[in-house]
Order: sequence, then C-alpha cells, then structure tokens
Amino acid sequence: MTQHFSYESILKASQAANWKIEDILDGKSLDFSRPFLPEALARTNGLAMLSPKERLILNQIRGCGYLYTFGLVEEFILPFVVDHARPALHGDDNRTRALLQFAGEEAKHIHLFKRFYQTFIEGFGTPCGMIGPADQVSAAILAHDPLGIGMVTLHIEWMTQKHYTESVRDDHDMDPLFKSLLSNHWAEEMQHAMLDTMIVEELAAAGGPDGVERGFADFMKIATMLDGALMQQVELDLASMEAATGRILSAEDKEAVRRVQQQAIRYTYLGSGLTHPQFLAIMDRIRPGSRAELSGLAPAFS
Repeated sequence: MTQHFSYESILKASQAANWKIEDILDGKSLDFSRPFLPEALARTNGLAMLSPKERLILNQIRGCGYLYTFGLVEEFILPFVVDHARPALHGDDNRTRALLQFAGEEAKHIHLFKRFYQTFIEGFGTPCGMIGPADQVSAAILAHDPLGIGMVTLHIEWMTQKHYTESVRDDHDMDPLFKSLLSNHWAEEMQHAMLDTMIVEELAAAGGPDGVERGFADFMKIATMLDGALMQQVELDLASMEAATGRILSAEDKEAVRRVQQQAIRYTYLGSGLTHPQFLAIMDRIRPGSRAELSGLAPAFS
C-alpha cells in the first residue's frame, strides 16, 4: 500500500483546526428566511408544483436531515475508530493520539448536531421525522466486516469534502449559521478523511486479498442498507413538509416531488462519494478494478 499521509502531520493539523461547540452555537440563531442546503444537494428550486415558500421549507427540512444524518453515521464511526485504536495503544504515540483525536472530534460532532436539531425544531415550529433510532442503525452497521465499515466511512469522509468545496463554500444564499456549522465540520473532517484512508489501508494489508473482497462485499451491503434508509427519509421529509405548510399534496404532485427528492438524496449521500477522485483512487489501490466498478454505479445515484 502507498501511504500519502502521516499520523504526526494529521495530528498537528487537527489540533490547529480544533473548535468549540459553544463558539459556534451560543448566542446564534438560524435565519428561516434563507435556504440551509445548497441547491446542488437539495434540488428543490425546480419543483414547480410547490410555491417559493414551500420550496424553501422543503430545503430547510432537507438541511435539518443533512446534519441529523451526519450525526447518525458518526454514531457508528466513533466506536469503529476507538476499536481500531485500542489494539495499538502502546505503539506509535502519534497514531494513538491522532486516532483518539479523531474519535473525540466525532463525539463533538454528534453533540453539535444534536444541539442543532433542537435549535432547528424550536425555530422551525414543526417536528421533523428522522430515520433511526441511531443506536439501532449503528449496531446494524457495526455487525459487518471492519474493512467494509472502514470503506463506508472512507466514502462518507471524502463525500463531505466534496459537498463543502463544490457546493457550500461559495454559496452566498445559505443561512450563515448553517454554513458556519458545515465549514467547521469540514475543517475537522479533512483530517478524518486522511486518517480513515490510513485505517482502510492498514485493514486491507492485514486482511489480504480475501479480506479485501469480504470488506468490499460488506461495503456494498451497507450501502444498500443505507439507500433503503434514505428512501424512508424522503417519505418522512414529505410528511414534514405537508405538516409545516398545511398543504396536502395531490397524489400526482407528491409522486413528482418524491422522484426528484429520491434522486437528490441518493446523490447527496451515495453518488457524490462514488464520484470523488480520492475515494475512487484509494479503493482502486487496495482493490484493483474498484474504480471502474464503482464509477459504473454512480450514474444511478446522480
């Protein structure tokens, strides 16, 4: 395997990027007159059957779900990282500190997103249904092969980078507080993407070709499971929008919104990762042929 990162340099970068939840949220409020999620991810502007206000509300519901979903997946990433760090606690000090910093930051992100959700619901005024519960989702994913879990985490970490650099960073219409949450999350996830690359390469080297195939098979199983959960989230978002707007969509309009939102949410959490060059390069390095196989799947989630 070819390593491109070092635990020592990642640890230094992580310490420099570190931030406190209180500095981000305390004394701040969400601006519900503005969208929360970039249009490239939300895909609400083209829904002509909805009024501008209804499209804004759906965008905000999607934004709430976006951060909630990150908190949800970080519920399994946290124990995964801790489990990977435990066997070598008395080895490379930089490795131990970097991985424990990774775990600590994931715990902080979970806390941040829980606080955001409460702030959102208080300002939005209508409860929004979310997939879960988190502990059951986490347990279902952690039952899979560690390398498969690592590959899913790798996908999520590099996906996050793509969302921020291609959609969030230059979007000047977004609510400033929501954008600040994503900016600070991105700053720490940069290090997580590099650390998880190293974790995956370590697991792949230890497992050999047969272990890599088992891991890849479980990666695909977890992705399929997550896709099913995302389709459930679309239905919850539709119900939340109807509750928030007081408008019950016709069957025809609901199906039209459903189709667009299913593709939007699939792109957000699956397609955007499957097209990330770093993710594809790493997967192809540990399992030759993965780039072509995964790239072939990407159009279905775009």
